[in-house]
Amino acid sequence: MSEGERPLDLVAVGRAAVDLYGDQLGSPLEDVASFNKSLGGCAANIAVGAARLGLRVAMLTRVGDEHMGRFVQETLREEGVDVAHVKTDPDRLTALVLLSVRGADTFPLIFYRERCADMNLGPEDVDPALISSAQAVLLTGTHLSQPRVRAASLAVLAAAKAAGTKVVLDVDYRPVLWGLTGHDRGEDRYVASARVSEVLQEVLPECDLVVGTEEELRIAGGQDDLHAALVAVRAKTDATLVVKRGPQGAVVLPGPVPVRLEDGLVAPGRPVEVLNVLGAGDAFMAGFLSGWLRDQPLAEAARRANGAGALVVSRHMCAPAMPTAAELDAYLDDAPPERVARLHRLAGRPPPPEELCVLAFDHRTQLEGLAHRVGADLARVEDLKRLIARGAARAAVECNLACPGVIVDGVYGRPVLEALSGPEHSWWVARPVELPGDPGLGFEGDPNVELALYRWPKRHVVKCLVSPVLSDHALTHWQNARLVRLFRACVALERELLLEVLPRRRPDESVDPELLPEVLERLYDLGIQPEWWKLPPPAHDDVWFELDRVVARRDPECNGVLVLGLDAPSYHLAGSLQRAGAHPLCRGFAVGRTIFFEPAERWLVGAASDEDLVSAVADGFAAMVTAFRAGKEGR
Repeated sequence: MSEGERPLDLVAVGRAAVDLYGDQLGSPLEDVASFNKSLGGCAANIAVGAARLGLRVAMLTRVGDEHMGRFVQETLREEGVDVAHVKTDPDRLTALVLLSVRGADTFPLIFYRERCADMNLGPEDVDPALISSAQAVLLTGTHLSQPRVRAASLAVLAAAKAAGTKVVLDVDYRPVLWGLTGHDRGEDRYVASARVSEVLQEVLPECDLVVGTEEELRIAGGQDDLHAALVAVRAKTDATLVVKRGPQGAVVLPGPVPVRLEDGLVAPGRPVEVLNVLGAGDAFMAGFLSGWLRDQPLAEAARRANGAGALVVSRHMCAPAMPTAAELDAYLDDAPPERVARLHRLAGRPPPPEELCVLAFDHRTQLEGLAHRVGADLARVEDLKRLIARGAARAAVECNLACPGVIVDGVYGRPVLEALSGPEHSWWVARPVELPGDPGLGFEGDPNVELALYRWPKRHVVKCLVSPVLSDHALTHWQNARLVRLFRACVALERELLLEVLPRRRPDESVDPELLPEVLERLYDLGIQPEWWKLPPPAHDDVWFELDRVVARRDPECNGVLVLGLDAPSYHLAGSLQRAGAHPLCRGFAVGRTIFFEPAERWLVGAASDEDLVSAVADGFAAMVTAFRAGKEGR
């Protein structure tokens, strides 16, 4: 098999579900108070893991025609998995799993899979053209446990044999899903069953690669003794056998089964602090396939498999824990842990937009002050922000913005946030976390910033404004401590961070963009690595060049810089945006008051209609897009 012979590397067939992981580690499932939702299911996890490692993957399964089914499809799509053959089942619900991490090897779980959608996959869902378009197809043992999905799996096998597509079997043995234990024993991994062994052995002859834990290969071979089981499996298939052995690594058996397992191709495990073993086997399979499907030596495929598994056991949840190719390579090359962690923050995220034009109207105190000054009811500020959002939407259409953006608060802008939230919207949405006017960098809504962010939708980018004063060391020290706390909260809660920096040399002086390279260096020294910087535009190219050097050296994965506007006159801001657009580090802008403040005042005093306000905002926003694009043309 060589990469590129067929459009796909892998078709994953099997479970696609929603995992609900208990947030409280070390807790019995009965005592879990809150859950964290993620994609789950053996086949779906492997599909995500393989896609993150650079394989071209499609998924064949069923999901329910409801919110969780849409979540599964959207998550797979965002991870780069082809979902054209993910069927929507009108009669069945998407499967759920509730689980907790009580200990490194203790994970009580409940499968909600009775009459679930993915177990209704049938032979009619199998398109031979899909199977023939892939180098390999992945089957999982659970999809042999019931007659209808077994028939679908056998149809996949037949199509693979006809097309010369390789067949991979993940034994994926869950006794509860074969009806061998009660619902409260979902974590059990082994119950001897002649019926299960017989079913598995029916498909073994068609396989090219069989992967399982020691317990799974015992059930496949129908023997309690591992060596005897492996001999029985080998009698049924010429497939390469891979024995997963947890912290001991893995043993690969491409040929006859040796008397001593250690005489096979041994791939030692990597020492790691175990948080949760769930998902490690799926990561192992994805890692192995990332080598095996690229014709790498079996030893290298197993090394990649062990590395991927080791990374996942150190993390919470399954699919979100899967490593990317860059992350796995760094880990295997013994890169510093903080480097590996930084690369993992990028996992599962779409690439940043090449152009990000943002209307920022997160202002609270400025608009409150304006309302008081003109005698307007504060309740009108919420309506004002709705109209500003309408103006932004109109300009986005007029300017053909692929990814328009807004920065809006949750105080007066909550209806706007609610309207633009969700995967059906193409908008980039950020919201402020800082307490307006607090030089010590307090956090709005809840002094416990971790709790505040926990309640936000995950797609919302965290925007924080900080104004360091280089001559005030006490203030800067306090701000730095708050920023570190915020950054760590964003990492833990998987939120993107937009850090707005307005540096001053002294308290009574204006913002000085010339200080930006020095300030960014200091923030990077603290370990802070925001996805985005929001910065005042430097007047000189030399500052831009130095900023580019700082960011490239300290955080090459940074998305880039958005230029802010403060309250500069429109002609002055347009010139700044045009100059900024010439620099590749600048991905766009996030401006506000220059565009909406004067029209907002006229509207509040009754001198402008709703349409007047919307039109003025749309025209002003479009003018800034035009200026920025003019600068980009000169790159």
